[in-house]
Parts: sequence; structure tokens; C-alpha cells
Amino acid sequence: MAETKLKAERRQEKGKGAARKLRAAGRVPGVLYGHGQEAIPLSVDARELLHLFHQAASANVLVDLMVDGKTHLTIPREVQRDHIRSRFVHVDFLAVRRDETITVNVEIVEVGEAPGVKAGGVIEHHLRELHVECFPQDVPERIEADVSGLDIGDMLHVSDLAVPKGVSVLTNPEEAVLSVITPAALRTEAELLLPGEEAPEVEAVAEEGAGEEPAAPAPEEGGEG
Repeated sequence: MAETKLKAERRQEKGKGAARKLRAAGRVPGVLYGHGQEAIPLSVDARELLHLFHQAASANVLVDLMVDGKTHLTIPREVQRDHIRSRFVHVDFLAVRRDETITVNVEIVEVGEAPGVKAGGVIEHHLRELHVECFPQDVPERIEADVSGLDIGDMLHVSDLAVPKGVSVLTNPEEAVLSVITPAALRTEAELLLPGEEAPEVEAVAEEGAGEEPAAPAPEEGGEG
């Protein structure tokens, strides 16, 4: 896991009004908590926070958070963003210790090229993150899901994923991660029918009429017989 430093200031005022003033001043309100200590309201520079997440390959990043001259080893949690205004709204920092395990969600990233996709199939994702337990410094930036051996109809489960040493997976090992399926547009109508549902009668009528001679057109009125 990446590790970086960030300076924070303790904030005295609380409430929505105070938070709005902080954001207007280019700062992001937040809270430091964990290890039984009293939660500390604080704020960090918005540009420095943005730089921190741009440098990190994932949201799981170790942060040496400096508050009132004291450094706390932390991990950002509950990062709230305003995507319309492209800014951070709030961020919590969880105090951790290098000798104590933590539980986090790690992004699952698809790697490789599936033979089933080359044959016309598509990747269907069922799970985007893996819940794991490990020491803070051992949190992986991502978990790779190798699809290079998947044909149409094949599926990867949690138990098929390779995780780094020292990382324990808490997600159900039988849970599906992704699969290679035939695109819905190419599926037969029978595959799309609900259990017990019958095909439309118009198809049956068309089949019954298959091979019959078309009826001769009626003579026009006044025409020659």
C-alpha cells in the first residue's frame, strides 16, 4: 500500500454552516477516530487531498496525518465527493497500527483477454470489490481477476482469485466475480422466456402455415373471368 503525509488542522466550529465556510476557503472537513480515542474534528487542504488520491493507485492509502504536531497513522474512510462541482465534501480518517489487522474493501480489476470474448461473448461483472483482512501496510492496491482462460459460459469465483501473502479473504469464496456470456441480442428467444412462459402464438401459426401454397388473389371487379 502507498504511504504519504498530510497535514490537518483541528476545527473548533461544527455544523453545516461551518463546513460550508471551510469548503469555500478551499478546505475539506473531516474527522480522525479510532483506537478508543475521542474523535477529533479537523480539516485538510482540498488541493493536497486531491493530490494524495491522484498519487495513490486506489482509495486504500496509508496516511501519516499530522494534527497539532502529532502524527497519526491513518487510512481514509467515508470519502464523500460532490461530482457535480468536482470537489471533496468530507473525509474521515481511521487511526490504525502497523501491528494490528484491519478490514478493507479492495477493488477487483479484470486483466487478460478472454477467448470467449474473441468468440463474440461479453464480460459480465458480478462483484467489484473483495472484503479482506490484513495489516495496514499489506493492503493490496487491487486484486486481479485473470480472464485469459475463460470461454463463453465460464465463470470466475472468489476462490479463483490470487491474493498476496498475508491477506485473508472475508468474502464468500463461492461468490461469483465475473463470467463470459453471450450478448443478449444474440440469445435465442427461448433463453429469454420466463419459466413456464410459452412462446407467442404468432410463431406457432407461422409454423403451421409453413409450406402451404399461398391463396390465389381474387379477380378484380369488372375484369375478365
